[in-house]
Amino acid sequence: MKGTLLKVCGLRDAATAASAAPLAIDYIGFVFAPSKRRVTAEESRAMIEAIRAADGRQRFVGVFVNPTIEELETLLAVAPLDALQLHGAESPAFVRKCRARFPGVAVWKALGVAGEAQHDEASVAARLAAYDGLLDALLLDAYDPVVGGGTGRTFRWDVIPAYRRWTQAQGIPLFAAGGLHEGNVGELLAARLVDGVDVSSGVETDGAKDPDKIRTFVKRVKL
Repeated sequence: MKGTLLKVCGLRDAATAASAAPLAIDYIGFVFAPSKRRVTAEESRAMIEAIRAADGRQRFVGVFVNPTIEELETLLAVAPLDALQLHGAESPAFVRKCRARFPGVAVWKALGVAGEAQHDEASVAARLAAYDGLLDALLLDAYDPVVGGGTGRTFRWDVIPAYRRWTQAQGIPLFAAGGLHEGNVGELLAARLVDGVDVSSGVETDGAKDPDKIRTFVKRVKL
């Protein structure tokens, strides 16, 4: 659906980044947390420059798991990111520090959705109350106790509405990640549960971003 926001995450080389520049992708994500997709600040800067050189209008999101403010400061001095996606156990106090230290840089919070947790509206509101007014986006992913997310697994989409009500009250977009690919993203979008989708492994072949799969996924999302 045309109005759906799209983030393609985990790019690792300038050539792939440049090939994504003309596509209807809203956000490009770079992983700075421990991962097979991890890149350095310098590598992300090279990809940003390749996209800009190809006239890409995308915004850039850095994915972090429990970073320090100092680590973020060092990285942002090299890579001009538009948003920080916090994918660990970052507290509301840490989010406040990020907003104060990096004005103009959006702060997203990613939550791992665990199957055994309570996901009714009251439980979700209580879980997120401390983040009221602090976030620029919320992202739901399949829970993983080790890496936090980015596992390529889906989560229970039936729990999304309670989170959507919270994000709507906050006036921020809700993204879904986790195991999305060209074969299932249409089902998620048809249910009109989210404002945006985030894809990584679903547009890869043998562990590397596949430009053809990226183009096909973009078409599925931006119909």
